[in-house]
Parts: sequence; structure tokens; C-alpha cells
Amino acid sequence: MTIGKYSSSISALKLDKDVLRKNTLILAEEGSGKTNLASKIRKFAIDSSTPTLYMDFSNPSIDDVEKRYIDSDFNYLRFDESEEFSRSLNALIDARAHIYLAVNPDYFTNKRDKKSTLSQMISNKALLDNYYYFFHEIAQLNAFYTKFEDFLLYLFGLIHMQKFGMTFLTQPHEIFENAQLKLLFSNLFVGRCSNANYFNTAVLKNLGRNRFYFQHRLNHCSLLFNPIKSDIVTIYE
Repeated sequence: MTIGKYSSSISALKLDKDVLRKNTLILAEEGSGKTNLASKIRKFAIDSSTPTLYMDFSNPSIDDVEKRYIDSDFNYLRFDESEEFSRSLNALIDARAHIYLAVNPDYFTNKRDKKSTLSQMISNKALLDNYYYFFHEIAQLNAFYTKFEDFLLYLFGLIHMQKFGMTFLTQPHEIFENAQLKLLFSNLFVGRCSNANYFNTAVLKNLGRNRFYFQHRLNHCSLLFNPIKSDIVTIYE
């Protein structure tokens, strides 16, 4: 599946089956095209017969969901801790249906010794064995990063249990300068940043919509020693 083109060559940027086994970070400001890129990865997963769980932490109502996600594979749920929610979720999982989950991040616990109902749901074995995950983080939510920092580190354990990878969408934040977190992702799509400190390159400040600084770790035999290929890419709208 072709989703864009490289700036330094005539090559096309294509998604292949390997993408579903790796982790992708889409780091960019509002309006830069994160959702456009994520929707293309989601469509590729769907076309590859891989069910998807898309978690939107802006907690939107169904009327506020990005229109490009409302298709024949769209199944909306809003997370809560009720038995009714669990029944609805389990029915969709049993049907291997694609799930768009609106989530209030307040359901995460900020206690290291306590696993929230939300974290337990994400760790559901049926999801880990069968689903490709999307985490759509919204930077403006009050105190979100305070609670989410523990969850990001929790992801290290999660990826060892998953059959598939994940895509993580976020706005720039200093937490993503953490070397451990960078190693979590084997593909990096880095977009526009308003602060030159993020990834320490001024070129990111001047990228237009749907243009990303693309980093791809080659071969994927080792997260520590394999070389990284970098380029500017333009994602098709």
C-alpha cells in the first residue's frame, strides 16, 4: 500500500506486513496530519484482515469523531467500568470487529502498585493476541502526561505480550526525549515541532502539513544496534 513519497528520491513510501509487527510513533503538532497518517495505517491493517483497537483519549462523543474513521468498519464505544460496557466490548472482540474506543484518561491510575480497570482491559489476552492497537493521545488534557508516564513505561511489558505492534499518536512533549521510550518504537514518524529542543533539529519547525521526518530502523533484528534510515516524506491526503 503506497501512502506517500520520499523527498530525496523517486521512491514511494509503502506499508507492508512488517509494519503490523513494529511500533510506530507519530509525533507532531495539531494540524500536521497525524490523523491522516494514522488512518492510512488503520486502513492497511483492516485490508490485511487484522482487527484494530483505536483508543482516542480526547474522549469524543460519536458526533465528534474524525469523519474519515466513520466507515463500514467503525464500531464506537465509550470506556467506562460498567458490566454493560464489558459485554459490548467482549461481543465486538468475539466478532473480531474493529473498535473505536473513546477514553477519558482519568480512568488510568497514578499509583504504581495498582493496575486500573482500563489497563486491565488493554491487557486483555484476546486483544493482545488478535488486535493492532492505536493510542491517540491529546496533549492539552490537564495532567495527562503525569498519569500517562507510568502507562508509557507499562507499554514495555505490553509489547512483549502482543502479537502485533501499535501506533502511538502524540503532540511534542519532553517525555519523548527519554531514551527508553525512543527504543520502544521501531518506526518513527516525526512531524512539526514548535520547540527546537524536541529531537534537536530546526528542520522540524518548518515542515508543512502531511510532511514528516521519517526514521526507519533497518532489518529489525535488534533495537540497539541496527542502523536507522532517515528522510523527509510527504503523506498523501
